[in-house]
Amino acid sequence: MKNLAVLFDMDGVILNTEAVSRRCWHYAGPYFDLQHDDIEKGYRATLGQSLKDALNTLHSLFGDSFPADKYIEKSNEHFEYIERTEGLPLMAGAEAALQYLREKNYRLALASSTIGEKVHRQLTAAGVIQYFETITTGDMVSNSKPDPEIYLKAAASINCAPDACVAVEDSPNGARSAIAAGMRCVLIPDQIEPPAELLSSVWKTLRSISDIPTIL
Repeated sequence: MKNLAVLFDMDGVILNTEAVSRRCWHYAGPYFDLQHDDIEKGYRATLGQSLKDALNTLHSLFGDSFPADKYIEKSNEHFEYIERTEGLPLMAGAEAALQYLREKNYRLALASSTIGEKVHRQLTAAGVIQYFETITTGDMVSNSKPDPEIYLKAAASINCAPDACVAVEDSPNGARSAIAAGMRCVLIPDQIEPPAELLSSVWKTLRSISDIPTIL
């Protein structure tokens, strides 16, 4: 079936936020006696997850007594400080890729595990929210990536069958979500090098979102 829609993750695909998030996790870590390796372990395991699932993941890694909610709150406070003072830039080539796809008459939608208020605020500030027909966010689903729920809901929101959609992701959790939903996944790794087994499962792997016109 010809692809009719392209569904995008936001963080690390449209907005260059994953590097900022990593900075914030490392900023917050020492307040909770976390060393570099544990911070990295938590960051990698939760990338692409909703807040609820990220809290569960952190408890599974560091124990039920670990104040996961306070840790994420501290990280988020620093993220918001950086957002206010530095801004959140677009990934290089993101707007040009969105413009190209719109000109080719693809339907565009967003599927982000971030909560809706942040997604709308950040996409508006970046000047690209108008490209997306619908926006599905982490607070609209019960199960976050790698569960396929968010991609199935995003496809349904534009009345497209999953096999008519291409999903564009940067993280292993996001890619697994899209694949489980029955979509072709384009993986553009950002902060995490994907495992070999995942690379064999995705449809395409690109170096940059700027390469989208070479495959669609």
